[in-house]
Order: sequence, then C-alpha cells, then structure tokens
Amino acid sequence: MPLGKQFNDRFGVEPPMGAAEPDDPMIGRVLSRRTHRRYADRPVSDDLIQWLLYAALCASSKSDFQQATIINVKDAGKRARMAQRFPTMPWIGAAPVFLVFCADPRRLERIAAIRNHPSPNNDLEAFLNSSVDAALAMQTFILCAEAAGLGCCPISVIRNQITTVAQELRLPAGVFPVSGLCVGYPADAGHISMRLPPVLTIHVDEYDDSRLSTEIEDYDRRRNARHAPSRDQQRNPDRFGYRDFYGWSEDKARQAAESEGTAFATHLRQTWLAV
Repeated sequence: MPLGKQFNDRFGVEPPMGAAEPDDPMIGRVLSRRTHRRYADRPVSDDLIQWLLYAALCASSKSDFQQATIINVKDAGKRARMAQRFPTMPWIGAAPVFLVFCADPRRLERIAAIRNHPSPNNDLEAFLNSSVDAALAMQTFILCAEAAGLGCCPISVIRNQITTVAQELRLPAGVFPVSGLCVGYPADAGHISMRLPPVLTIHVDEYDDSRLSTEIEDYDRRRNARHAPSRDQQRNPDRFGYRDFYGWSEDKARQAAESEGTAFATHLRQTWLAV
C-alpha cells in the first residue's frame, strides 16, 4: 500500500505535497499499526515472547543506565487478582500474555553501592530517565510483536491500583510500573486510531500552537466522520451533560478533568521519591 494512503488512514489528511515517499516497509507498518484488545483462542509460544523481550531490551537507554525491568505475569492467580481491579478492561485477564514494564532506578542505586560509590537515585531526573527507558522498551516490544503477527494493548491504568500491583509483583521501593501490556494474536482487524494533524505536533525551530483551536475543530469532525462515539460512550454525563456532537477534544477534556493517578504519586512519595 502506498505510504500516502497509510498516512491518510492515520492522520485523516493528505501528506504534504512534494514529500517523496521513502522505500521502507517499516514506515508503512508503523503508520498502519493498531491497538488490539480482543485476542484469538491461540496460544503464544513462550519462546517467541522471550525473544521479543530480548529485542525490547535493545531499545535506547539514557546514558546506558538500562533502567527498565519487564515482568512477565504468568501466575494465573496474580493475573486474576489484578484483573479484578479493572472490571471494565476484561482483556487484562483474558489476554494470552500480560507483561508489566517497570522503571527501575533501584538497580543503578544498588550497583553504585556495590562499587562503593553510594549515590541516591530517587529524584525527578531518575524518575524521568527510568520511566522513559521503560516506555522505550515497551514500544520496541510492541513494534517487534506486531511484525510477528501479534496484537498489543498498553494498560497504563494499572498505576491507579499501585498497591495491588506492587504487592502482587513484589515490587521493592524504587521499582514502579509504567504500563502493563496485553499481548496475543488478534481476534479481529481492529481499526486505526486517527492521530492529531502533524501541523499541531511537528514544529520547526520554535513552538507554535496558534492554529490549535481551528485544527482541533477540524480534527474532531474528521475523526467523528470515521468513528463517531455513541451517546452512551460520553464520559460522566451527570457532571458534563450530553453533547449532540461529541468529539475527541470534548472526550479528552472530560477525561482530564477527572482525578487520576493520585495513589501512584502518593506511593512514590511514601516509598521512594525524594522531592
């Protein structure tokens, strides 16, 4: 498929005129990637997952600190107990494979102590560096898994139940989940989630959001024309009411208005983060 068509599928607009298409199938694969929450009744081999994990840990890492740790949650009881905390997301318990990508600044701190150069690694810099390491590892896993025919769904909401997750995975202070990841062979084709227009997210030389209002309105219309949410998908109507036109920006503004992640922040402050 031409990259121009894949670009339109992803962004809902035509690519810039005069932009020559590179002859690289990987770009097209990434443009057309999808999130999958429903999985076929087909096992995923342990060997394949193991090699995908090896590939994930080849991702870029801040200063070669290598502060990512991945936990493959295979114990059915642990999976079930974590899944019970998220009844609206049955794929957490149903996916053939469930991984948890963790930021692990604790390891570097322990290594420093072993080498007799003790140095705390529990500040915002460590938080950011280790979280990015974990996110890069997860994205690398996803791209490799999709190339192998698998589908994936990141699960960042596990941070909302940090106490349960930390207990089930026996996470010590200084190791914290960035995201879970459901993995399996897709049960359906899924759909491509339309992204914001690049004019809003790719800038040259300096930041410029002067076109935000107009571009977001146009984006909402394009996105709804392809995948319009139903009335019962409108968030918190008791607080915000119902809209005749319910676009992406209204949905995300409502979502952002709801407090989320407070328990995670409290957990980090109480157990590890020195701020």
